[in-house]
Amino acid sequence: MADYRDNPLRNGSVTGQTAGAEIDQGLRAYMLRVYNYMALALAVTGIAALGTFNLAVSDGQLTALGATLYTSPLKWVVMLAPLALVFFLSFRINKMSVAAAQTTFWIYSALVGISLSTIFLVFTATSITQTFFVTAAAFGALSLYGYTTKRDLSAMGSFMIMGLFGLIIAMVVNIFLQSSALQFAISAIGVLVFAGLTAWDTQKIKSMYDHVAHDETMMGRAAIMGALNLYLDFINLFMFLLHFLGNRE
Repeated sequence: MADYRDNPLRNGSVTGQTAGAEIDQGLRAYMLRVYNYMALALAVTGIAALGTFNLAVSDGQLTALGATLYTSPLKWVVMLAPLALVFFLSFRINKMSVAAAQTTFWIYSALVGISLSTIFLVFTATSITQTFFVTAAAFGALSLYGYTTKRDLSAMGSFMIMGLFGLIIAMVVNIFLQSSALQFAISAIGVLVFAGLTAWDTQKIKSMYDHVAHDETMMGRAAIMGALNLYLDFINLFMFLLHFLGNRE
């Protein structure tokens, strides 16, 4: 009987399978790291939002802190600080240590929470909670599609980016027009845009693994940026859905 134990083709196949298994395990660990960062950032945002609201409102009236945050010129700092920090993180990530990038990400998510605390003034807590779970379910399905699909989503992603720029312009215009019809259209388009971006960003994050797997520091930075992208997708999807599903106070 022939002995196939020393067959080079067979050994090569086993080696290839082993390497493939190692890549799969590494990719799963990397993606889990991304999702854990994102989930923790969402938790920080939620705690910061609810905590700020509880400190800013008492018995249906604004406290001194609430008046400072929501009605004084400081409100512009609260609104723009997260934007400034996300640009800082995006441009400086390659020069930061992984620990510094993580800390910046947590600070950013807390600032977003403070700025989003105003939604408790507009929408009921029940509708906010319901919308959050709807968003989580939709996000999970979309991200899973982006992770598992064999289809290249680059063309769709480029289209969604163009849609995002158009969405920003429409939102700026509606600040002056205050049109309810335009706001409805913006919310509908926003849901579609960030649904597409969720799938595309997931696929990008997955494909990035091959480029950073050889370097732990690069992989750590990539995981943080991937988590940031998915975090932004989730937050924006949540906010646009809230305009559809939220019951106003």
